[in-house]
Amino acid sequence: MRKMEFARIASIVALFCTATAVSASAQTFTSIFSFNSRDGAGPNSPLVQGFNGNLYQTTTGGGQSSNCHFQMGCGTVFEITPSGKLTTVYNFCSLAKCADGGSPVAPLSLGSEGSFYGTTFYGGANNNRQYCNSLGCGTVFNVSAGKLTTLYNFCSQSGCADGWSAAGVIQAANGNLYGTTSQGGANSSHTCEDGCGTFFELTPTGKFTTLYNFCAQTNCADGALPVSGVVQGTNGNFYGVTESSGAYGAGTVFEITAAGKLTVLHSFCAQSVGGSCVDGSSPVGPLIQANDGNFYGTTYQGGTGLNDGTVFAITATGQLTTLYSFCSVTNCDDGAEPVSKLVQGADGNFYGTTTLGGHTSHCLYGCGTAFELTPGGELTTLYNFCAESGCPDGLYPIAMAQSTNGIFYGTTGQGGLNACFGESCGTIFSLSTGLGAFVQPAASFGKVEALVHIMGNNLTGATSVTFNGVPAYFDAVSSTLIQAKVPTGATTGPIQVTTPSGTLNSNMAFQVLP
Repeated sequence: MRKMEFARIASIVALFCTATAVSASAQTFTSIFSFNSRDGAGPNSPLVQGFNGNLYQTTTGGGQSSNCHFQMGCGTVFEITPSGKLTTVYNFCSLAKCADGGSPVAPLSLGSEGSFYGTTFYGGANNNRQYCNSLGCGTVFNVSAGKLTTLYNFCSQSGCADGWSAAGVIQAANGNLYGTTSQGGANSSHTCEDGCGTFFELTPTGKFTTLYNFCAQTNCADGALPVSGVVQGTNGNFYGVTESSGAYGAGTVFEITAAGKLTVLHSFCAQSVGGSCVDGSSPVGPLIQANDGNFYGTTYQGGTGLNDGTVFAITATGQLTTLYSFCSVTNCDDGAEPVSKLVQGADGNFYGTTTLGGHTSHCLYGCGTAFELTPGGELTTLYNFCAESGCPDGLYPIAMAQSTNGIFYGTTGQGGLNACFGESCGTIFSLSTGLGAFVQPAASFGKVEALVHIMGNNLTGATSVTFNGVPAYFDAVSSTLIQAKVPTGATTGPIQVTTPSGTLNSNMAFQVLP
């Protein structure tokens, strides 16, 4: 199957165990919004729920600013209600010379106080034609109530030693931001001549520290091009993937401490049969840590199918299991080339998308799928994109996320009802699989007496909040938000909220820090 370079950031900007597969039933798909360029184009990341119950994310292109001088536009931050009403929160490149950044390609992340953090691919105060371009090397930003604040400008150091082309940030338990740049840094190789990427820390006061430069080992055995950011594990360390290099040149899974000590947990293509990387190659989607403590992710190449990607699980000690190889059935009806992260649903199963494959005939290599995968490796195709001529439902889906109302929401990079510069602009969709509502803390870590924001639906009139069974003091701020203090005696476990209409549980354990 022809490879689609959708996972590579530069291409996105230019464009803007044995498993079985079964058929889907009892789900409802709805295309809730089609972008039209002025409100954005090319959404490229999973949606993130805010404190008000609405969903937020960025578009790589489109918007109402032309300062980037790109025909496709400079990108936006948007808010959308579950019913499909979209509001543009911010238009990038609103400042001269894109001083506020442009073309956000990495996902937003929700901060513990309700604002959002993100990165831009270009723009900012610094430019370096040798490494990035004349429009700047990218930024880290915070956006709150429509106001955008630039927290850091990449390539502030000579030779872009601090990196560029940032792959997103997360707020860790200590309140600092951590992330990766997919390029730049102190080291380079034939696979990454402009730098192989970095892992960095950024404090709330703007102090930037490069904690690790990738390709520090011979032949880049430690990995190169960390294109997907990191996730903080329950042990406090960070976990991520590199798209390239490692022991076999096919990418890695790594663990790194807040002090910058990196351990390669797995080098892909360790299992090679007939030239095919059975265990997968080129991981691109961010990892997630599931309820069982293991990490889960995807590769967009490799596997036992037609080299079209895998879903894998890996322990914190590095034991990797391939749960599913895509394109394992005729005509790749089960999908091909996943390029974004999984989400663990409230039922414990995993949900995601593939950019190609699926059972539709309107795209040469398939228009993509939405799928469900059990921890045991049984895959169910939930939806085949471009089910109608013209693809009003979207094509090339990027990712899904589950809202606390139980419904999954996602984006497609193209398709929809409107055209953008020779391509369709993309869509937002909902997918109901019959799962019920739940609650979700904004931060999954906290010490005793820490104030925790708990998101949900129909929370007005809540009568109790418990942390692993221990009652907590709380305040029902709105129908979608509760503030609660982690009670003395609480231990790691689920949060439970009792409301007049029933009891809601968190779908992930809340970790009580010492």
